[in-house]
Amino acid sequence: MKKIIPYIFLISVVSCQYFEKEVPSEQELMEKQMKEINWKEVDEYPSVADCEAISDETLRKQCFFEFLASTIQQKLSVDTLSVLYPELDTIEVRVTINPDASMQFEPQFPKDTVAYDTIKIDSILRVKLVDFPKVNPAIKRGIPVKTQFVLPVIIKTEK
Repeated sequence: MKKIIPYIFLISVVSCQYFEKEVPSEQELMEKQMKEINWKEVDEYPSVADCEAISDETLRKQCFFEFLASTIQQKLSVDTLSVLYPELDTIEVRVTINPDASMQFEPQFPKDTVAYDTIKIDSILRVKLVDFPKVNPAIKRGIPVKTQFVLPVIIKTEK
């Protein structure tokens, strides 16, 4: 028994090195976590009060985009846009929602467009899309973030 005790002691001292692990630095941990984050997607899409009650994320996103498109269409339907440009049936609008819930709208036109007065259409959009309903910004890791997307808006002409 006396001969076994030194061996057990020696084995336990030598095996301690297997339990020691190098602790990564704070910088290494942060870099690793930053690489794991998908910066192209948000945790929660922007939303409006009408869509908050929907629990399914996909349906809530669809509800938000439908609400946004219909509200823009409604505000533009009372406009001279369809009179000025009867051939224009759809406008792609870049919508930017900032973390403070403010919004910007910019019409997107093909680069070779000369048929439309883009400055006039832009000014009409800016005038008509004021007093927009409150939109809750997108959330990424618990923090409101800026989101941007292009939304096709159909300009309805009443006949």
